[in-house]
Amino acid sequence: MESAIVPRGALLVSQLDLIWSLFEYHLQEIDDDALRWEPAPGAWSVRQDEQGAWVADWQVPEPDPVPTTSIAWISWHIGYWWTTTLRHCFGPGAPGREEIVWPGSAEAGAAWLRGLKDEWRAELVRLDDGDLDSTERVAGLPWGGELTLVDIASWVNFELAKNVSEIGVTARLRRALG
Repeated sequence: MESAIVPRGALLVSQLDLIWSLFEYHLQEIDDDALRWEPAPGAWSVRQDEQGAWVADWQVPEPDPVPTTSIAWISWHIGYWWTTTLRHCFGPGAPGREEIVWPGSAEAGAAWLRGLKDEWRAELVRLDDGDLDSTERVAGLPWGGELTLVDIASWVNFELAKNVSEIGVTARLRRALG
């Protein structure tokens, strides 16, 4: 039986939808305590600054090895690279890392990430092969280099899958350790 060739844009959207369904599965068991649980001493998380904004732990250059992370930090990280990629590739330019603050709770964080996912999905749906093969939209990305938009879109989906898996493992570890 011969199968139909799926356009690359539709494949990217299908991948995103599948990955997101796993994220929604994990979100069911994530509350504020689970978000802030730190799996090891020195773990990176998000913490309130003097003004009450939730900011992510970060160090430049990153230490080697990179510390373990809380689910809150992982969710901030998803929001960071998604915001950065969306703004660079689809307008009006990305804010700096320090300007991307975590919303502060499980409910607000999930809503923030759902909004970014919906925005990302809407952009993917609009892309044709010419858009996907272009380098113009990704030229300003700090990690874009000579890549095409399809390369970046594939990476974003892969990065989401990796982060969703990390969230699932961290949530299960927390539950197993009581």
